[in-house]
Amino acid sequence: MLIAIASDHGGFDQKEQLAAFIRAGGNDVLDLGPATSDTVDYADYAVLVAQAVADGMADKGVLVCGTGIGMSMAANKIPGIRAANVTTPQFAALAREHNDANVLALSGRFVDLKTNCESLTAFLDTPFAQGRHSVRVDKINALDK
Repeated sequence: MLIAIASDHGGFDQKEQLAAFIRAGGNDVLDLGPATSDTVDYADYAVLVAQAVADGMADKGVLVCGTGIGMSMAANKIPGIRAANVTTPQFAALAREHNDANVLALSGRFVDLKTNCESLTAFLDTPFAQGRHSVRVDKINALDK
């Protein structure tokens, strides 16, 4: 699986560690930046990951900023993206199972790396349940039109 990842300066350190974690799990990483911890605007990087997922260049996306909130908001502006800002592995699993989330937004400042790795694992390993949830996701997707 190819996972696109990006951050802003607030999530840079964890982005680097999460990219290594993804590779160690046997997946490929498309690191869309930034290359340093210099101050950047989160929306610029969120759109890169969201567009890569929406265009089919990446299977899923991961975003890391100070809280994960701003990046999830920006990513969700791209049609076809269902970005979930999560703080626990349980939320990550439910975002996949119930909402077919295709982008995970994490907090690099308020959530420790161990928890974010557990959330990332849950996100990557949990399938979409389909069934009754498909109707709801279809309604979300219809909002893109």
